[in-house]
Amino acid sequence: MAKKAGPLSGLKVVELAGLAPAPFACTILADLGADVVRVDRATPGNDVIGFPNDPLARGRRSIGINTKTPEGVELVLKLADEADVLIEGFRPGVAERMGIGPEQVHARNPRLVYGRMTGYGQDGPLATVAGHDINYIGISGALEPIGHAGQRPVVPLNLVGDFGGGGLLLAMGVLAALFERQSSGKGQVVDASMVDGAALLTTSLHGLLNSGLWPGGRGENMLDGGAPFYDTYETADGKYVAIGAIEMRFWGDLVKVLGLDPEETPVHVDKNEWPKLREIVAEAVAKHTRDELVAKAEGTDACLTPVLAPGEAPSHPHNVARGTFVDIGGVVQPAPAPRFDRTPAETPEPPRPKGADTADVLAELGVDAEGVERLKAAGTIV
Repeated sequence: MAKKAGPLSGLKVVELAGLAPAPFACTILADLGADVVRVDRATPGNDVIGFPNDPLARGRRSIGINTKTPEGVELVLKLADEADVLIEGFRPGVAERMGIGPEQVHARNPRLVYGRMTGYGQDGPLATVAGHDINYIGISGALEPIGHAGQRPVVPLNLVGDFGGGGLLLAMGVLAALFERQSSGKGQVVDASMVDGAALLTTSLHGLLNSGLWPGGRGENMLDGGAPFYDTYETADGKYVAIGAIEMRFWGDLVKVLGLDPEETPVHVDKNEWPKLREIVAEAVAKHTRDELVAKAEGTDACLTPVLAPGEAPSHPHNVARGTFVDIGGVVQPAPAPRFDRTPAETPEPPRPKGADTADVLAELGVDAEGVERLKAAGTIV
């Protein structure tokens, strides 16, 4: 296979198919130029992981292997023999029972970086317990502060655990292990837990708590919607704008945009005035449509922006100018990030059907056409 463009061009990654966080880590690596081969289950059908045209399956090849057979396990090990990285998202102990755990792989390829994605980590009382994003961010302390005062915590989709504290953390850990390998010559296991990752995302919050700068409960502080100058407001057309006018100069611009009288508007940093100030801001915002307010704020530092639905975001002028979203196989989705001036990433290829590249990948391992047909007949591959 020809090398892809991007800073990770030439890096070989084996992905054991799963859902959400581990695939997202592999998407990041593939976006940045790595040659990722996804090992899908050798079952009938042309589906990809997740669903057809799933952006989390973009940019890599697929090989269908029945890992419940000795021949299938050996094929995975052969892939790992030639790889720099292997990523799996099974519960602790599953990969070992399959015969493709770290010890089995490192016995053959000690330079391989073995990335493991779990909710609770590889050890601890909850290591083998089932869970989802909401559970992981719940015990990490990341969920409780999100929401309005006097109301229950608000679920922030599955962005904090699965993707921010999970897949992104795993990708970073893999790259760190690869950097260390340059000096040691050895691979290692990267244990990425979504609880650990979600907790890491709250680092700044712990600093605010310890310094007394986060004195209130949920929805009563400056950055959690408690402050009237850092919140969302409904506009006349039932849409919303986001306001983040924290600094005095920015607040001054917002007052002008909203048409308020600076002399009669309460001081925005006075917490005692927050309830009254919220009513004033809400009333002023409600007099305009979302787009009218956005137009009024253009060219100012009022820190007022539209709250766009996911389907609207690709059409925003800034996102269009930056190419923040791309069309891949008819599906508009986020473009690879971050950006590199000397080794830019290319636009990823659409997701490949399960097993679409089995023959090509096996050929690279030295399996000829006759061997491929034999493995197919035995149900080892698809």
